[in-house]
Amino acid sequence: MAWFSLVITSDHVYRGEREDKIAPLVERMLEERGHYLAYKTIVPNDPLMIRRAVLDAVSRADVVLVTGGTGLSRKDVSVDVLERIAERRVQGFGELHRTRSLERVGTKAILSRASAYTIGGKLVAVSPGSPDAVEIAVEILSDIADHVRDMAKGKSRWEAPDCSRKK
Repeated sequence: MAWFSLVITSDHVYRGEREDKIAPLVERMLEERGHYLAYKTIVPNDPLMIRRAVLDAVSRADVVLVTGGTGLSRKDVSVDVLERIAERRVQGFGELHRTRSLERVGTKAILSRASAYTIGGKLVAVSPGSPDAVEIAVEILSDIADHVRDMAKGKSRWEAPDCSRKK
């Protein structure tokens, strides 16, 4: 079981103008997959508040999911914030997320800046904020969460119990 943190970036949800549909979705999906949502917060599309929330979230969990702020508008700043504080970029998450999104939304998927990074030795992924996109992100992250947790604790990939090849 891995512990997750969730950072929702949304001006409307932050101001109470829209209901948060993401946290209940993430919590349910993680529970179904044997993981735990240890921390969740909602912040506006403000770079400083996103940065603070992500750094706080990293200290509380094995994996962090940031939702929202991956588009092309000026207020979509989550990816930019993460790039500034990241140690490394993890290419595969964004590639896989866009591939799976293509099946659901068509070529609009290429407009997503979904991506992942290491921050404080933890995996931090950012996904578009739509329920479909978040669902895809949780599916991907829950499949690798135990391995990510073990690697952060210093276990080599050969020592981690969930690293056998699928047949």
